[in-house]
Amino acid sequence: MSTPTPLLVDRDGPVARLTLNRPDMRNAFDETLIAALTTAVREAADDPAVRVLLLTGAGKAFCAGGDLNWMRRMATLTDADNRTDADRLARMLRAIWSCPKPVVAAVNGDAYAGGMGLVAACDVAIAADHAQFCLSETRLGLLPATISPYVIRAMGERAANRYFLTAERFDAAAAYRMGLLHGVVPLARLQNEADTVCRALCDNGPQAVQASKRLVRDFAGRPLDDALVADSVERIAAVRASDEAREGVSAFLEKRPPAWRAF
Repeated sequence: MSTPTPLLVDRDGPVARLTLNRPDMRNAFDETLIAALTTAVREAADDPAVRVLLLTGAGKAFCAGGDLNWMRRMATLTDADNRTDADRLARMLRAIWSCPKPVVAAVNGDAYAGGMGLVAACDVAIAADHAQFCLSETRLGLLPATISPYVIRAMGERAANRYFLTAERFDAAAAYRMGLLHGVVPLARLQNEADTVCRALCDNGPQAVQASKRLVRDFAGRPLDDALVADSVERIAAVRASDEAREGVSAFLEKRPPAWRAF
């Protein structure tokens, strides 16, 4: 009997749908899933036909974090092997966060530990209203180290300080208030809501979307000084002269869809 693939990859026009596919394990990470997701994100980033990545989970959970059996094996390895393994997880999260194309999370159920890292690394996150969230590492004597750069950015230092330490569960409404999520809907509407976000992204100039993503990454946290202002001037001046900008302005004035419109 063949082993089910841990990650399903499908194309829906310009949208690459990545589905974590270990439902019996609540889509928990192991080395195989980490490798598959890293590869899939990088391949989608390099595919000119892909404009948006959509990440979700099979079954009732989005992602329960690390597979405990896999983590038990890791505890028996050498320090060097543990560092290598942790680096793979860190690189997977970095691949999502740094993907030049927007990544949307459709959080279909609970997201714990590393699953919260996945949510935080995405550009847009919409969750089903029954989903629960938990930074559960300290319950196991661990800490949320590799996910922390993304989670702290997404939910803020103050909230992270509480939930990193207490490992309390919180619901989707609380995650929305903290800024981890951009929207909360009933599960029956989740796919439609995620599709709406993907369509909105594909309605816009693909190069402008990617440049806007870089803009947020590059400008967040920088002091508003002369160097930042000069950088912003250079970026808009370069974009105004692009073929995409000329097409976008012409299409608007001529009341027609731009050439890049995908839906």
